Amino acid sequence: MDILLTSILLGACTGTVLALTGAGGTVIAVPLLIFGLHLTVAESAPVALFAVCLSAAIGALIAHRQGKVRYRAAGFIAITGIMTAPLGIWLAQELPNAPLTVLFALVLFYVAVSMLRQSLQQNDQAMNTAGPQSVSVPCQLAYDQGRLIWNWPCARALAVSGGITGFLSGLLGVGGGFVVVPALKRATNLPMQSILATSLAVIALISAVGVVSATFLGSMNWSVALPFAAGALTGMLAGRIFAHYLAGPKLQQGFAVISMGVSVGMIVRLFLLS
Repeated sequence: MDILLTSILLGACTGTVLALTGAGGTVIAVPLLIFGLHLTVAESAPVALFAVCLSAAIGALIAHRQGKVRYRAAGFIAITGIMTAPLGIWLAQELPNAPLTVLFALVLFYVAVSMLRQSLQQNDQAMNTAGPQSVSVPCQLAYDQGRLIWNWPCARALAVSGGITGFLSGLLGVGGGFVVVPALKRATNLPMQSILATSLAVIALISAVGVVSATFLGSMNWSVALPFAAGALTGMLAGRIFAHYLAGPKLQQGFAVISMGVSVGMIVRLFLLS
């Protein structure tokens, strides 16, 4: 019963952070499981991936109904990610916990620094406008048709981002939004709202395959995953109610600083235990 309650509370914390800070909040799931339930990275990753899958799927469905998801781009990126996600899950089971923990801590620190930099430079007007219209952008949006113009540079750029996202999702249990969003910003001239919505669709699809792969490989702890995911969904829905009042650059900056501390704490804890 203690593990059940702890899993629900940790999931609720993850979902609330996700609602208030955006996709970057999903990376906090694995540290919470490590510190709260004393799991390893390999044990935490599939649990976090399951919660990420459900949360991203709900967000993507809402965005799709609003017409913001570029589903062809999302599907193409997800296909390349689906190919590498099982490899990441397999490698996570083969590698020792120490290097996985260090790698995750470095990824978490990178995400925190990126979030801090973006929040410091955030401009509400720029966030709601389309990206650069330069011809150097591989994937141009045809505004008369509302869809991307596909070519080889466009496909290559999106495929690389998908492969990296799938591998990291399987290896570390992270959603991969910190890979997909910057990739779409560099490779397309989509509006920011469409980029975020498409990213959610990619994360949901890749995470779903990761969850299935983890289940077949026997690395999914459903007794923790189910209550954790239930808590995450509850926290996300509750957080959305207060997001308009609490969310903003200051909150993202605070979360980024805390995430930096958590990443350092993970490495310190690892060396203390060893």
